[in-house]
Order: sequence, then C-alpha cells, then structure tokens
Amino acid sequence: MTGAIVLNKPEGMTSRDLVNKLNRILETKEIGHIGTLDPMATGVMVCLIGRATKLTNLLVNHDKEYLATFKLGILTDTLDRTGNILKEEKFNLDEEKLIKVLNSFIGSYEQEVPIYSSVKVDGKKLYEYARREEKVILPKKEVTIYSLELLDIKDSEITIKTKVSKGTYIRSLIRDIGEALNTYGTLTALERTLVGNFKIENACTIDEVLNNNYHLYSICELLKDYPKEEVDPEMLYKIRNGQILERQIDDYLLFTSNGKEIALYEKYGKDEAKIKPSVMFYIF
Repeated sequence: MTGAIVLNKPEGMTSRDLVNKLNRILETKEIGHIGTLDPMATGVMVCLIGRATKLTNLLVNHDKEYLATFKLGILTDTLDRTGNILKEEKFNLDEEKLIKVLNSFIGSYEQEVPIYSSVKVDGKKLYEYARREEKVILPKKEVTIYSLELLDIKDSEITIKTKVSKGTYIRSLIRDIGEALNTYGTLTALERTLVGNFKIENACTIDEVLNNNYHLYSICELLKDYPKEEVDPEMLYKIRNGQILERQIDDYLLFTSNGKEIALYEKYGKDEAKIKPSVMFYIF
C-alpha cells in the first residue's frame, strides 16, 4: 500500500499511538506522519504509507490551521491545561485591546520553543531537561502567523482561528499573546483543522479505517500542486537510472508513466537548466 490517509486524531492519544494503531490495522510498519500533535490536541494528521513516506520532508513544510482556546491570567509549566500551575492572577479582559494584540502577531517573529517539546539541545530533548529540572537556554526560531482571528469569548475562555507556518507552537503563541497583554496565557483546547490542502472535514477516524471506510490519497493526489510530465520509454530509461536531465522548473517536477508516479525531480544545485532525482517511487 502506498499513499496517505488523513486521520482526525482524538484527544488523549499521542501521534505515535495513532500511527501504531494504523500499523496494526494496515499490517505494515512503513507509516509516518506529518506534524506531531500533543495528546491534548485533536484534528488533522496526515499519515504517509509505503513509498509515500519518502515525501515526509517535503510535505512537512505545509502551512497549518488551528482552532485554539485559551485562558488569560494563568501560566503552566507545559503552557497548556495539562501542566502544573506556575502563576495565576485575576485579569480583566478588554476585547478591543485583545483584538489589537492579536493583529500585532500577524507576520513573522522569533518564537521561543517550549521546554516541554522534543526539540533537541546538546543532543538531549528539551522535555528531558524539564523532567530532570535542569536549566537550559530555550532556542528560538522564526515562525510566521499568516492570519489570526478572534472567534469567541465565553466563560473566561477565548477561541481564535489561526493559520501558521511549519514549526509554530500554538502553546508558545498563546503564551506570547498573554505577555503582550501584560499577563499570562495557557492553552486549554486545540484542534488542527488544516494541513496544506487536507481539511478536517475530509479526515476519517481510526475506527473508520478499521471498517475499511477511508480514502487513500495517491502520490499524484499528494503532489497535485506540482507540475507533472508523462514520459516516453526513452525518458523512462533515463529516469530509472537516475540521470541528470535538462529542464527548467520552479521547484519540483513529477514524472509519470501510464499515469503512475515514477520519480520526483528537483533543481540541480544552482544550475537553472538541469534537474536531478529527489524521490524515486518505482525501481524497475
């Protein structure tokens, strides 16, 4: 089996737990996923199967959209409701100021990685430092917030909708929003509604997969936004041998034979007129 299944991850399960279940149902270990979700989070998780796992590094760059609910005036060690409360204060919300602050985050900024994450510093994951109560300087990285919309304020909880770049931590974004309001912020609920072109309404549950009620996205569907070229036997021979080809492309070019994906090519270094194999799907 080769392709992708778009799952709706339930709360309380790790991304790895979900992949393990899929391994057992589909009877294959060759499964990966795009973008880890915390156990508390729900929503879109794109699982790549078989030869499609070769596309992980390419597809992981997709932008993502979330619905996030949070409380102001409270801070936990994990930056979400599952952690221990570190600080708490009364906070009177000014909706007009909140909207102004939310709008100020649209664009790019340096975001500090949360300590309860799997990012490595000096060969050790940050959450290992946290569990051992060891001091560590948290790394920062540039992220982009493409949109940020206030959806609801109810019972002291605020819900927003945001579209962000790869690597953005929504927990950290909520913390930063709280700091911009001169208080604290803690995430209380999170749903990922979009990964690239994959929407939550098209995602299936793990039970639906168990009952064989799901759509398997082909590699051609996964790469539908990339240009494609059907090859003749002569070109097929060159591609199967991984030859450098003369082409001018923007980023990538998908070669197909009889409608089946053969190889994904990319630019050859700085040479604008040559391309090289990026991912080989079929070895003849």
